[in-house]
Amino acid sequence: MNGILRVPGARLYYEVRGTGPVLLISQSGEGDARRTVDLVDRLVADHTVVTYDRRGLSRSVLDDPGAGATMAEHADDVHRLLAEVTDAPADMLGCSFGAVLGLHVAVDHPGRIGTLIAHEPVAPALLPPAERDHHRRELADLQRLYRDQGLAGAVAEIAAVLGIRLGEQQTEPGLTPHPMDDRRRADFDFFIRNDFGAVIEDTLDAAGLKDTATRVVPAAGRTTPRHVFDHRCAHELAALVGTGVAEFPGGHNGNLTHPRAYAARVRELLHPS
Repeated sequence: MNGILRVPGARLYYEVRGTGPVLLISQSGEGDARRTVDLVDRLVADHTVVTYDRRGLSRSVLDDPGAGATMAEHADDVHRLLAEVTDAPADMLGCSFGAVLGLHVAVDHPGRIGTLIAHEPVAPALLPPAERDHHRRELADLQRLYRDQGLAGAVAEIAAVLGIRLGEQQTEPGLTPHPMDDRRRADFDFFIRNDFGAVIEDTLDAAGLKDTATRVVPAAGRTTPRHVFDHRCAHELAALVGTGVAEFPGGHNGNLTHPRAYAARVRELLHPS
């Protein structure tokens, strides 16, 4: 089932597939509802999987194209989308930017999310002050690089910050191709110009995560370098909520490069024996 949800300032496009408990996947970066198709294919047998285009991406159109989107608006969209598809607490897999949205919902809307798998959240608020400021400046520098040199000139630096080794990532066979077409270029443009700023300006109440009713599962990729921003955030989140970091196959984008093994790990964590 495909749908459009009217939210303040935008229309959200979403897709629902499968049967079983509701699992929302909030994708990283420029990823839209169909970016995770290989992962979704391996979860729909026992989950009702919800995916969507974040506002400003693909089919989720802003009422005012120049308005952009704040982290609070993105998180409110997640809250409203979950309320649209289920009356019960839902589970959520948040990847990178999507993980931060789940953390906001866990604090601001108690009971909306049962379990949140937060894979390498890009959340400076989780870090010690000096490290937090360093990475905020780093993201602002990447925005300037993109404005000056475009995607071709900035993509390698963005990947390096996230610990993604372009051209060196191992993958499972038979993945669905996602060519860099006009839609993806437009989504990258909105993500870098707008959502980098949303991360820089984010006011996540990290302390509030200590008392959230949501079961928060910090996660990180097996091959993500230990020193990079997103991996450090996962470990700081784990220390904050008093748990370990769940290891996933692949690196920062393991949900895309290793969907079979990634889906198996999601099941293990959502339904521990």
